[in-house]
Amino acid sequence: MSTLDFIKKNKHSDELLPKLISAKEPVKEEEVYAKLIDMLKKSHTQEDIDLVQKAYLLAKSAHNDQKRRSGEPYIIHPIQVAIILTEMDMDRDTICAGILHDVVEDTDITLEQLKEQFGEEVAELVDGVTKLTQIKYTSDKVELQAENLRKMFLAMAKDLRVIIIKLADRLHNMRTLQYMPREKQIEKARETMEIYAPIAKRLGVSKVKSELDDLALLYLEPDAFYMVREDVKERMQAGELHIDEMIQEVKQCMKNADIECEVDGRVKHYFSIYKKMLMQDKGVDEIYDLFAVRVKVETIKDCYAALGAIHEDYIPIPGRFKDYIAMPKLNMYQSLHTTVISHSGQPFEVQIRTFEMHRTAEYGIAAHWKYKEGKGINDRSMSQSEEEKIAWLRRILDWQTETADNKEYLEFIKSDLDLFADQVFCFTPQGDVKMLPAGSTPIDFAYNIHSAIGNKMVGARVNDRIVNIDYKIQNGDRVEIITSQNSKGPSLDWLNIVKSGGAKTKINQWFRNVQKDDNVARGKDLVEKYLKAKGITEQGIFAPEFTDKILSRYSFKDWDSVLAAIGHGGLKEGQIINRLLDDYNKKYKKNEMTDEDVLESAAQAGSSYVEAKHRSGIIVKGIHDVAVRFSKCCSPLPGDEIVGYVTRGRGVTIHRTDCINILNMTSADRARLIDAEWDKPSSAFIDEKYEAGITIFAENKIGMLVEVSKVMSTRGVNIDKLNCVINKQNVATIEMSFKVASADELAKVIEKINALDGVIDIQRSIG
Repeated sequence: MSTLDFIKKNKHSDELLPKLISAKEPVKEEEVYAKLIDMLKKSHTQEDIDLVQKAYLLAKSAHNDQKRRSGEPYIIHPIQVAIILTEMDMDRDTICAGILHDVVEDTDITLEQLKEQFGEEVAELVDGVTKLTQIKYTSDKVELQAENLRKMFLAMAKDLRVIIIKLADRLHNMRTLQYMPREKQIEKARETMEIYAPIAKRLGVSKVKSELDDLALLYLEPDAFYMVREDVKERMQAGELHIDEMIQEVKQCMKNADIECEVDGRVKHYFSIYKKMLMQDKGVDEIYDLFAVRVKVETIKDCYAALGAIHEDYIPIPGRFKDYIAMPKLNMYQSLHTTVISHSGQPFEVQIRTFEMHRTAEYGIAAHWKYKEGKGINDRSMSQSEEEKIAWLRRILDWQTETADNKEYLEFIKSDLDLFADQVFCFTPQGDVKMLPAGSTPIDFAYNIHSAIGNKMVGARVNDRIVNIDYKIQNGDRVEIITSQNSKGPSLDWLNIVKSGGAKTKINQWFRNVQKDDNVARGKDLVEKYLKAKGITEQGIFAPEFTDKILSRYSFKDWDSVLAAIGHGGLKEGQIINRLLDDYNKKYKKNEMTDEDVLESAAQAGSSYVEAKHRSGIIVKGIHDVAVRFSKCCSPLPGDEIVGYVTRGRGVTIHRTDCINILNMTSADRARLIDAEWDKPSSAFIDEKYEAGITIFAENKIGMLVEVSKVMSTRGVNIDKLNCVINKQNVATIEMSFKVASADELAKVIEKINALDGVIDIQRSIG
């Protein structure tokens, strides 16, 4: 079986991890600290070194009795973080903050003490990192995830060194992840791959980004990591990659052209190989840039001279030349890339750049950011090049204030930080370069320039020729947007055409703003009808102390925004009213179901009033040995947030907290709810399966059901029921039910189906 075929089977062989992670000798504190000081002596003054030593002594004293899971003294971790920061040539205050980054959170040291001993700047950096550490990433709760990301980007905006310290902290934690429990390894690796590695890429810190990617792949897909590593190793051992020979040949080529340079080589990182194999459906032997020779010269003029010499001495492969010097990437990466055929017939890539460009490629913004004074993104003394390097962060912050819809915000972030997005370069009529995601249309181009241009767009010209608005922009295209003051604004159909998250967000925002008054009125009407239908007459629930909690939870600016969200279907009126009612009752009313009521219900089931576990794997708080059954309306799974509903004489029915029947309960019915939670898995129930259901919305195309069934079969899930209908828009609605062990397993099934070509959306049954 080839590596590509093996990876496509998507196995997860956790037993491979011990083979991949070899035991290492314990690190000695004195040796690590001596290494840090030696590195500092090469790039810092004695005054800087003295302050770093002072920070080390304070951290050593504060962390004196603490150990890491590896058994090593805790102080080794902050020293290693400082070493990583020193490798990035960060300033003295950043390195000190790296050593001290855990003292406020984990010891008795206060920020005031740090400010007194090291100055306000170091204290603020430590405070920023501490706040980032307290942000708990979650991939399954949209509201919490969006709020946490908002906080993270705000911290970055205040001082980018905060996130650079955090990246160094995460890198060392990933290097020592073998000492963590398996579930923690998966959690940290996924967080690293989805958040920290993309941020490192955006900051241009490729040296950190590449290692984070490889380590995350190791723990998330150990089988894929193992197979890619072994395949690359076999090719190198078999002599297919004549690395030293290629380097020597290129050196001679440069010498013959009288170009002074340094030449070295690198093998592509495993994660990059893995993604290219999956995305381009290639084997390792089909990847031309598996190995690259780097030529580093002094000037840009030398770069193009070296390119000419390479193309004169080797046969270039057509279509494999990229000029990132003339058109840098968003993170300011610059280099010339060309793929040529070696004298032995093997293709290999040559990267040509200046020494300064190489430093930027390795450490990105960290290589040039001068911190004599702390700079945020709004600092007016920032140079134009610095402005360009963090334009993406400014864009993200702009959207934080412009959109209150957390789901929409997350989609934009995912698009903007997309780790695997290919890009196209195009030009405005004035010759300015614009970089867009591959597959972008003139609509994406228009909104990239300005919201007003997109909203007034009525057509487009590409290379002086009128094109359809769904035209796919190609590299080098010159795009001109045709606007009209008589335009009625964007069409909803545009949402199915645009590629970029920014364009989608701006189109959605236009419709919300234009229709806001109608949506507010509709929302008010829906709320009033709900109150009347449920017999809720208590108007005190709309007091600011209760509505403010709703605004905070859903990140809305005012109550009209909540009503507008209800009006356009973004929120359910029952969901909001019941939250208000719960908060109101907690303050002003006692639970309408007395302890005697609960005891009476429990007595009818022959039980006593204590917290206890049930054979169903549920812990019901308040009732012992009572009959427990699962509701059919929402099919709760282990891992879901659940609640019990006491039914006289029939025990407790378990619902998901987001079940429609729970959200739409009257206040009297809600008084019968009782706390419940899942018990921790035990060997007795390890093979327990629970009923689950999903609805898939997909394009009606040949083979769709086969592809869905293949996903289910691959994951070992048997389909119990399946129903499919096609609407007039040729969209298939596929309803399925099956049994799984947990909400996590269901999430993985949904993730795999969602990745299929033609799938529009997937919804889980919620009652």
